[in-house]
Amino acid sequence: MLKGRHLIDPMDFSVEELDGIFELAGDIIADPVKYSDSMKGKLLATLFYEPSTRTRFSFEAAMLRLGGQVIGFSEPGSSSVSKGESVADTIKTVGCYADIAVMRHPKEGAPKVASLFSDIPVINAGDGGHQHPTQTLTDLLTIKTVKGKLENLTIGFCGDLKFGRTVHSLIKALSRYENIRVILISPEELKVPEYIRNEILIKNKIEFAEAERIEDVIGELDILYMTRVQKERFFNEDDYLRLKDRFILDSEKMELASESMMVLHPLPRVNEIAYEIDSDPRAMYFQQAKYGMYARMALMLKLLGVR
Repeated sequence: MLKGRHLIDPMDFSVEELDGIFELAGDIIADPVKYSDSMKGKLLATLFYEPSTRTRFSFEAAMLRLGGQVIGFSEPGSSSVSKGESVADTIKTVGCYADIAVMRHPKEGAPKVASLFSDIPVINAGDGGHQHPTQTLTDLLTIKTVKGKLENLTIGFCGDLKFGRTVHSLIKALSRYENIRVILISPEELKVPEYIRNEILIKNKIEFAEAERIEDVIGELDILYMTRVQKERFFNEDDYLRLKDRFILDSEKMELASESMMVLHPLPRVNEIAYEIDSDPRAMYFQQAKYGMYARMALMLKLLGVR
């Protein structure tokens, strides 16, 4: 049972519990009307300490489509955080009003701290460059729906693998599935952190390789997971400008890929995927965004124990 639990890290739930979420999401996709009043009388609090479009909107849309309501803030200046209120006090107060809370925070570990002081379920919607577990649910649901499986896949992660919390979360989650092969495509400066390499890939005996050019490996991939180079994670703008255009997926590179390869991206896109790719049937990133809403609908139903 997931009722009353928090989701802070993608490893918080077992594979069986994740399967339950995906099964419920699939049922919602098949018959959304059946669930349109299931959250009637429930209230979601959205606590967003840094900007977001897709994650915040998808959570709000998910709760509203389930018949619930939403309160919250989209930037800390409009809350008592601007007066110096702690995360612990904020979540204690919010718990007096809402049934469930979702938090995005620039500081790693902030949602974990909130969960320790909360009487209601807390969902981590991204903490710094650390974790983004509901994006991971979205990614896994998309892969499972399109590919029909989460095993026996070769997945290429491309772009900012150092600061990309979506990459870190998805690699962790995939480490529990059989026969997963990972190809890491990035410049030297944006390589995946050592803890992901040592504690996840090597420790779990996951086959992985590294490359510096998409075209060298794209033909081997079942999935290409593109990411943007994140300007907000750089201390030096010169470094950002030097690296931001290093990897751009265009139709010429896509010609080297298999007909069944799927392209994912957590969005927002800057210029790392050419607009010409949007019409390619292998481009799944906008469908991925839609699956994100269904994944979050299923997650909230599970955490609140609503049948």
